[in-house]
Amino acid sequence: MKQPVWARDTDARMLRMRFRDLHLGRPRRAALRRAIRRLHAELEARGIVIRPHVWFAEEWFSPDGVPGIAIPFYLAHPRLERLERRMSGSVEGGNAEALMRILRHEAGHAVDTAYRLRRRRAWRGSFGAPRAPYPDRYHVDPVSRAFVQHLDGWYAQAHPAEDFAETFAVWLAPHSRWRSRYAGWPALRKLEAMDAMMTSIRGCEPPVRSAHRIDTVAANDRTLHEYYRRGVARRAHRDFALVDANLGPSFGPRPPRARARRAAPLLRGSRATLVAETVRRTGIDPYAARQLLEVAIERCHDRRLWVRGSVREARTAAQRLLLRMSRAALAGATLGFTL
Repeated sequence: MKQPVWARDTDARMLRMRFRDLHLGRPRRAALRRAIRRLHAELEARGIVIRPHVWFAEEWFSPDGVPGIAIPFYLAHPRLERLERRMSGSVEGGNAEALMRILRHEAGHAVDTAYRLRRRRAWRGSFGAPRAPYPDRYHVDPVSRAFVQHLDGWYAQAHPAEDFAETFAVWLAPHSRWRSRYAGWPALRKLEAMDAMMTSIRGCEPPVRSAHRIDTVAANDRTLHEYYRRGVARRAHRDFALVDANLGPSFGPRPPRARARRAAPLLRGSRATLVAETVRRTGIDPYAARQLLEVAIERCHDRRLWVRGSVREARTAAQRLLLRMSRAALAGATLGFTL
């Protein structure tokens, strides 16, 4: 792939650029093209005729009336991905597994649109009212078994349309073994309804075939600085009450003359151990434990928190934090997420 002229620019110069000046057309990055081909192969294997078209936008979405997928601009090139990680702390879809998870989710929206599935009684009976307004903020029950577990943030609980797309993604994934994975869960009934709907459209041409590209960055005059400033404002309105209530005295600003470690990297680097120990001691679902830890990491990153003490003491404090959050979730605590 030929390197664009801005690939060697500093962050400061790139932030002054308009989206349209990035000249992003069709996906050319090898990893992204492989993922799109893989998605199309998975749809073909299930007998679903539609192949969602893709384009670059500011964020992930699949618009109403258009059976396609908008992919965030930063996945177009490694340089943009590095800028995204520096400005946001993470890259949504930044590795092969995460990328496929999101593509399957967005493909669920595209299939829903292409075949007008939300008009069906089975859709509404399983997932709710598709035309319900999207909330500015949604609250989740971290231990609910009425929803599948797929994307971060318990996204299936955000809206009936997201519940459908998440359930589709779990159904579509090869070797997901959803029947045994969700045995005994209310979510299993949704997966069975999804299986029946997908069987009904197998091999059928979709009635909606629009190839429009909505909100493409090719016509976007916003600067990258404006985009990231808006993202910071949105995260500032997140509800981190569950994290803040359980941080404890070990978490805080960097102490002037004491041993301490940055909290977010410490939590990130100890993910596997923290989650495994929390599952063992509380019985919480591993998915819920991982998601609670991700919320804690985001909060520690945004507040630039440190953990006091030696490495061992810091890890003990981190374990206490995740245990307290998990026990609160099991006792009925909820979390708030912005859309």
